[in-house]
Amino acid sequence: MTRRSRRIFSPTFRNFTFFIHALLLGLACQASSAQADELDLSKGQTLYLPIYSHIWYGDRAPNGRQLKALLSALVSIRNTSLKTSIKVTSARYYNTDGKLLKEFVSAPRVIAPMGTMELFVEKKESEGGSGANFVIQWEAATATNPPVVEAVHTDIQLNRTPTFITTARAIRVDE
Repeated sequence: MTRRSRRIFSPTFRNFTFFIHALLLGLACQASSAQADELDLSKGQTLYLPIYSHIWYGDRAPNGRQLKALLSALVSIRNTSLKTSIKVTSARYYNTDGKLLKEFVSAPRVIAPMGTMELFVEKKESEGGSGANFVIQWEAATATNPPVVEAVHTDIQLNRTPTFITTARAIRVDE
């Protein structure tokens, strides 16, 4: 057995393979549960999307601090209608303490049928924290399929690449 062929079965490769299989299983389960939900049409919603601008990991250091990995987040707002455009009127980004950090949509943006709008939170943005979130508002002229709104979080490195997805859910606006 050559040195190269032994590397294929290294613990790192097995961990990576396990991670990919677990990720695919999780996505399949999420997709099947989403299909079980009723398809309610809407003329607009307010959506809550969890964002992690960093995650804590490992054990606490002797000085009591936790290790932190910064992440970037790609927010994807996908119009799932074949015929109706939707309009995103607001995408407010809040930090862990609930402080508004940024409005990502300065003017309403129309997303064509089957189109996608993307927002990006850079890795260097650490003010959001592990409890950051977006509150996204959208509307349509007629009742239509709600958009699919997700965020892909990642930190691409040579020896580790944490990557995961969060999904928005509709919320009621407090009056």
